[in-house]
Amino acid sequence: MATNKETIYIPLEDVESEHCALIVEKGLAQVKGIETHQVELNNRRAAITVNDNEVVGEAVKAIKDLGYGVPTVKQSYPVLGMTCASCAGSAESMVKYAPGVVNAEVNYGTGNLTVEFLPNMTNSEQIRKAVQDGGYDLLLEDENKQQETLEAIHAEKFRKLKNKTIWAVILSLPVVIIGMFFMDMPYGNEIMWAFSTPVVLWLGKDFFINAWKQAKHRSANMDTLVALSTGIAYIFSVFNMLFMDFWHQRGLHAHVYFEAAAVIIAFILLGKLLEEKAKGNTSSAIKKLMGLQPKTVIVIEADGTERQKAIEDVNAGDIILVKPGEKIAVDGMVVSGNSYVDESMLSGEPIAVFKKENEKVFAGTINQKGSFQFKALSVGEETLLAHIIKMVQDAQGSKAPVQKLVDKIAGIFVPVVIFIAILTFILWIILGGENGIVQGLMAAVTALVIACPCALGLATPTAIIVGVGKGAKEGILIKDAATLEKLYKNDSELMQNGRSKKLQNLAVLLR
Repeated sequence: MATNKETIYIPLEDVESEHCALIVEKGLAQVKGIETHQVELNNRRAAITVNDNEVVGEAVKAIKDLGYGVPTVKQSYPVLGMTCASCAGSAESMVKYAPGVVNAEVNYGTGNLTVEFLPNMTNSEQIRKAVQDGGYDLLLEDENKQQETLEAIHAEKFRKLKNKTIWAVILSLPVVIIGMFFMDMPYGNEIMWAFSTPVVLWLGKDFFINAWKQAKHRSANMDTLVALSTGIAYIFSVFNMLFMDFWHQRGLHAHVYFEAAAVIIAFILLGKLLEEKAKGNTSSAIKKLMGLQPKTVIVIEADGTERQKAIEDVNAGDIILVKPGEKIAVDGMVVSGNSYVDESMLSGEPIAVFKKENEKVFAGTINQKGSFQFKALSVGEETLLAHIIKMVQDAQGSKAPVQKLVDKIAGIFVPVVIFIAILTFILWIILGGENGIVQGLMAAVTALVIACPCALGLATPTAIIVGVGKGAKEGILIKDAATLEKLYKNDSELMQNGRSKKLQNLAVLLR
């Protein structure tokens, strides 16, 4: 975290003279939070002293607004270990305060961190360390392998979560039945204790582990609420079971709440299971776009022999053979042969386009009946298809204005809930009479349990992911979440003016 007036060096572009340097200095002087600033013309950089690293983003914006450039790197990484919307806010704040970071956004729906940083001051490993300090992790891999690794991680997480949920439900059922209908049966409390203990301490241990990680960083999230509510209910029940006389001597009956602790864990696990399944389904649009590109191609060597190559090994300048019915792997230009190519995934037109020598072909389009050879011009991340996939991913990972409001609410939600629960307990003790302590404790536990910010934090990003994904599936590319949010305002106008006006307005919004 940037404190104690840390010096940040911002590289500059197009600052060619003392006059330009003076303009930049005047612009930096207007940014609140910058203690000192100096433009080093010979070093092509601006040295600023700040107390808060978040000021760096405002300084970069001010420089760009003046018409000068700041070379930054923008990357997206999957975040591992997040369990709720508050986790996204926590991970985001850890990255934002890292030196050299211009801007950072964590989308809980996609599980991705989008970060813009100064490459001269930080890198992916340092950003990962900042995330790890908050109890999470980043997946740093080549983009081609990243998707497969991430899918494997999510599949394993879903499998474990499914097993935990099934066992939690099975073990909770006897506790609920005894607690609701056979409370006075011999050894009922002991039986409930035996069944609820593995649910709370084994199947629910991750809630307590994550809550402890958050507490070490003076933070709190959904796991904190679950750990406090179930932990208090469980410990209170064990105490009441073992020391009944403590309450009997005070004229009170010693109730146990093992069923509450067990059922809460089971329901939260079930909710997380459904949430994980929903998040997994939203990536189908990206998978379909990636599936448009074949894994291997046939390359024509200089001596005329054919050799099969993995798409990752294709280089610009390679001559590639495309047979009837095959997908075109990379962008290029036809050098021999001709055929009709289905380009509907790009243009939306169902009629195939005739391709002959010296005409361009694009990755992801489908060759029809003929065969031809073409020279690879753009490969890897430079193909039009790769740009489309990147655009859809960026749009899914972006935040709409309403989501930024949701994130702010989620960030303060947990501490407010804990405060309300404590206040509820105190008021019950003061005003609740002889049963005030027991009733107050259960009211506080209830407040902790029902206050789940995950629905708030998941609904908005999931709606964005689904909206962008559905659009991509129908051939409509949406630039970002803010554009998607604006679209609803045109609804009445679109209905009145018909399809042509609808397409015209849609084109304007997607620019």
